Amino acid sequence: MTTRTMGVEEELLLLAADDGRPAPAAPAVIDVARRAAPGDDEPVEKEFKREQAEIGSAPTDDAGELLRDLRSRRGRAAAAAQATGVRLVALATSPLPVQPTPTADERYRRMHREFGVLARQQLACGEHVHVEVASRDEGVGVLDRIAPWLPVLRALSANSPFWQGQDTGYASYRTLAWGSWPSAGPATGFGDAQGYDRAVADLVATGAALDDGMVYFDARLSRRYDTVEVRVADVCTDVADSVLVALLIRGLVDVLAQQWRSGVPVPELRPELLRAATWRAARDGLSGELVDPRGAGLRPAGDVLAALVQLVEPALGRDDADRVHDAVQRLLHDGTGADRQRAVLRRTGSLQAVVTDAAARTLA
Repeated sequence: MTTRTMGVEEELLLLAADDGRPAPAAPAVIDVARRAAPGDDEPVEKEFKREQAEIGSAPTDDAGELLRDLRSRRGRAAAAAQATGVRLVALATSPLPVQPTPTADERYRRMHREFGVLARQQLACGEHVHVEVASRDEGVGVLDRIAPWLPVLRALSANSPFWQGQDTGYASYRTLAWGSWPSAGPATGFGDAQGYDRAVADLVATGAALDDGMVYFDARLSRRYDTVEVRVADVCTDVADSVLVALLIRGLVDVLAQQWRSGVPVPELRPELLRAATWRAARDGLSGELVDPRGAGLRPAGDVLAALVQLVEPALGRDDADRVHDAVQRLLHDGTGADRQRAVLRRTGSLQAVVTDAAARTLA
């Protein structure tokens, strides 16, 4: 059973209370949140666009504590949003059309200048999970082995079927939108911390990333903490799904770190196959087939998810294992966030109803 700490950062949309469209309210929401919690340096943080904000949990090794912390932080951020006339909603993309507003920040302004429409159109919210590692070399040992399993995490967290008022045909359109950054996507084969640092420096030197903070690998070493940071998941509307993602990632980090310590060889990964696996997960979520990381071609998504749970189970205590199994069964029965959004639209014919339903579930 692992005792590694984990922490979750969630990017959240700010939507107008009357019509559900994204509202550029982040500066006001952040100001209200800071005045309501003067002892907390960053209760709500700015993000790339003014229509979104970020919260971050405290590191913990306890899943129940993580669940309570995220619920509390969502609630406090939602109260600050309500005080400014908007709603805080955990959706990875906006169901309704939007022209995103850049956050007033020199680095963000430079990103808009350098990357043009790619930066202007971005409004996507993810869940970033940090898991403690003993050293940067251990972290790289994990990064070199984790890529085949990341599409499964995309699939189970898929929560962005709509873009600019239309159904995209994808369960996680955020994956495609975010993947348009030239520094984003799967990365493997660093070897050790020095190899990782060289890869980052080489990428920055191309201009594809302005600095190491813009190195948007699917999984990377954190710049600020002694953690591996996994960035593939859509933000989940239901906080229990957020905790499931964190537990699976922590389990993966623990199991793969053990493989690194034992000298298990790094799997040979074709980059085009990793891209294809990512695309498949983004399109289908859990409703179709996924590329099996064990090398067996396409398999039903439920079977591949079961293989992931089986892989990480040695790192789970009884309580965490029960929580994971219950959450997985609920996902397979009820569907992903994307499935639930589409179900509301079928039932009501209204994207505003999709937003209203998600706003309620965000705080459940």
